[in-house]
Amino acid sequence: MTDADDSAERARARRQRPAGTRVRMSAAQRREQLIAIGRQLFAERGFDATSVEEVAARAKVSKPVVYEHFGGKEGLYAVVVDREVRALLDRIAAALTAGHPRELLEQAALALLDYIEEEPHGFKVLVRESPVLSPAGNFSSVMNDVAHQVEHILGGEFKSRGLDPKFAELYSQALVGMVALVGQWWREARKPKKEMVAAHLVNLAWNGLSHLEPKPGLITRKVK
Repeated sequence: MTDADDSAERARARRQRPAGTRVRMSAAQRREQLIAIGRQLFAERGFDATSVEEVAARAKVSKPVVYEHFGGKEGLYAVVVDREVRALLDRIAAALTAGHPRELLEQAALALLDYIEEEPHGFKVLVRESPVLSPAGNFSSVMNDVAHQVEHILGGEFKSRGLDPKFAELYSQALVGMVALVGQWWREARKPKKEMVAAHLVNLAWNGLSHLEPKPGLITRKVK
């Protein structure tokens, strides 16, 4: 059978299917559907205000289907958070491609702001605290992982400048914490524009209060 014949056969099958009949999802497809619905509900309402009943209702399945896949609300929440943690860390790691420390700082700040802008539900899930998760499953822990990556960069820079590398951890926590807090503020404010926010963050972190540039720019991206 050619590809054209196969497409025609599928089209005939769709036409012959009774109106209102739903195509049965595979187990993998159903799991992904439930994760997507859970992600949205947890972002909108938080863990406590979200119920298995509502997840099931939005998916148009019975409650036992949710329990079968995740064991309950806690299991679904843990999967959603784990995915967001990995997605954010992967995004930041992929962004850190420059060789100069200032450019790396820009890339890290922009990667976080990009994530906040493009994945608002995921970010809301991460910044919400939940009693069912250990400290390894919240936004603070994600930023701590990012700080450890920045620490290695700063450590090398400190050595090259004759500074004590043992303070690289302190500075990395300070830098990442500043970017993270500003990112949470910007999530609600949405102004100034993302690139301008990153430029001012880097301006403060790189130049310090005593040497701030009046109109900071970015090396790695144009400020709009």
